[in-house]
Amino acid sequence: MLFGAHVSSSGGIWNAIDRGEEIGCDAVQVFTQSPRMWRPTAHTDEALARFRTRRAETGIGAVVCHALYLVNLASPDPEIYGKSIAALCATLEAAAAIESEGVIFHVGSHLGDGFEAGLKRVVPAMRELLELTTERTWLLMENSAGAGGTIGRSTDELAAIYDALDRHPRLGICLDSCHWYVSGVDVTDPAILDAALADVDARIGLDRVRALHVNDSAGELDSNRDRHASIGDGLLGEGLGVFLAHPAFAELPAILETPGPDGHGPDAEELRRLRALHARATSDARPTV
Repeated sequence: MLFGAHVSSSGGIWNAIDRGEEIGCDAVQVFTQSPRMWRPTAHTDEALARFRTRRAETGIGAVVCHALYLVNLASPDPEIYGKSIAALCATLEAAAAIESEGVIFHVGSHLGDGFEAGLKRVVPAMRELLELTTERTWLLMENSAGAGGTIGRSTDELAAIYDALDRHPRLGICLDSCHWYVSGVDVTDPAILDAALADVDARIGLDRVRALHVNDSAGELDSNRDRHASIGDGLLGEGLGVFLAHPAFAELPAILETPGPDGHGPDAEELRRLRALHARATSDARPTV
């Protein structure tokens, strides 16, 4: 398993690698632009090359990019819909340029129109986006959390998108422990987690799970409250190790998206706690069901 964190790229995209190295990451996640602004960052060829060079020098094993939070591919608003596609195109292009393994994104919300109406907007947008993927850089749907019209909270919804896109060879998923928990999947219970992953395998395929977001939760089970907590500080506690150490995830990048000690993200100590949690959970290894 590659242990990592979401890190800042402020001051130049290559700084994400430097910051990841400083806190002991095996993998990093980065925004290629401000997560709350539509305008993409114009990365120079030199900046992109420096990122690739620094990654090679540090031995960072995996890099994933996260799309900005404003993206909504299910939006009934033509302006938001168009901006969402354009923003994801820019992220995919930057991700390919730094040789990232994937772009992780939230599908969005149908805003009350219903899942089927949202799906009719999501599918053509994603067909366009998938044209920008490469053998190395995939498009990764993240399981979502939240109430209302949020799309992607269940395997059923992710599988419906996957099937509508003809099981595209470069379309994968990222599983978030907190999101799954607050959407009703108790990732601390081995039997429930096994059953949930068996469903993912049957509907989509475990080979399509390309990354993990490992977050404790401040929201209760099935609460639909997306509130990340730092490792050991939330309701999952030691039980998060059940998710982290599942044999199906053995070689994946496991990315922290937690608030950290000062609200500015994970630090070296939290990465140490993540590795220690994994070690404790795997010391009593169990086969998959």
